[in-house]
Amino acid sequence: MAEPVWSSNEVRTCLSCGKPLKGRSDKKFCDDYCRNNYNNQVKANTNNYVRNVNNALRKNRHILESLLGIQEMIKVSKQRLISEGFQFKYHTHTYTTTKASTYFFCYEFGYLPLEGDLVLIVKKKDHQPTTS
Repeated sequence: MAEPVWSSNEVRTCLSCGKPLKGRSDKKFCDDYCRNNYNNQVKANTNNYVRNVNNALRKNRHILESLLGIQEMIKVSKQRLISEGFQFKYHTHTYTTTKASTYFFCYEFGYLPLEGDLVLIVKKKDHQPTTS
């Protein structure tokens, strides 16, 4: 973002609302509301994309968690995951076993695509809650 350059006779205006500015010579906004509004508008496209991806990841995690419950692992159909709103294209990371099986994780909950229409859902063991 380029810094505005004003002459001493030029009327400076708020970058957000356009009202005349009073005070410091390097002032760009009339108040915090205008500053926040301007910066939110500048970052809106990037923020929307990141927000949508994060929401999809959280939803995937919640679906895996709710289906797994207290079990260590469970098999469900891909169709069941899809019907719950699971989006297979979003995951946080993968883990490949020594037997070349690749698990896809949404944070600490993961799934392994199996033959046919089945998926094995698991939870990483190192993310178990500790009790005090």
